[in-house]
Amino acid sequence: MSTLLDLKNITTTVNAGTKEEKKILKNINLQLADGDFVTLLGTNGAGKSTLLNIINGSLFPSEGHVILDKEDLTAWSEVKRAKYISQVFQDPKMGTAPRMTVAENLLLATKRGEHRGLRMRGLDKHLAEFKKITAKLPNGLSERLDTFVGNLSGGQRQTLSFLMATIKKPKLLLLDEHTAALDPNTSHQLLELTNQVVQKDHLTCVMITHQLKDALRYGNRIVILNNGKIVLDVCGEEKNKLTEKAILQYFTD
Repeated sequence: MSTLLDLKNITTTVNAGTKEEKKILKNINLQLADGDFVTLLGTNGAGKSTLLNIINGSLFPSEGHVILDKEDLTAWSEVKRAKYISQVFQDPKMGTAPRMTVAENLLLATKRGEHRGLRMRGLDKHLAEFKKITAKLPNGLSERLDTFVGNLSGGQRQTLSFLMATIKKPKLLLLDEHTAALDPNTSHQLLELTNQVVQKDHLTCVMITHQLKDALRYGNRIVILNNGKIVLDVCGEEKNKLTEKAILQYFTD
């Protein structure tokens, strides 16, 4: 399969030139093939969220290049990259507009990457479609299309965030511990939905998780960061042979 994402020599330095200078990411080289579903592991401070922020454009690398589908995005803003990259965050409050309804949020998501005026048009003609899509999801969202998002539960809001991120197929989907703030049952439901959508739509996805069982269960590839470096990158049969005990050895200093 062809390479979709190519991270070349990515280094991120904070407080450069001071006594507090620190490298968060250290010469990261990572290539994702079209359709890869990567679970990204690492200790706190290993650089996982920083790596996603470099990809989505909310941070710029001190050195290196971000190539997506053979186009160099390194100098692109987060807004410009949003046409091709979507993300779901750990906090259910991020990624949605609380004072807009579920349907209005979904309409915004269908226009990701497009120029939008001050007035949204065409909501009514999308309602049947939104009803059909949300009816397949957990948490009863199909019955709450007219509900302001700020009044949803955390699970409902995070499910909506995931739907918004994938309703218009992105070239790359980033999931930053998107189930961490949810109860175990809701987390399991959203992970199963995630796996279903990624497989059905052949999405290329990077999912940060702290749960070793989830890393082993989902995706075709595991990448582990430790101290700003990739210490393990396996896929296919090599991934399938991994155990939790084997993974833990990569978390030591």
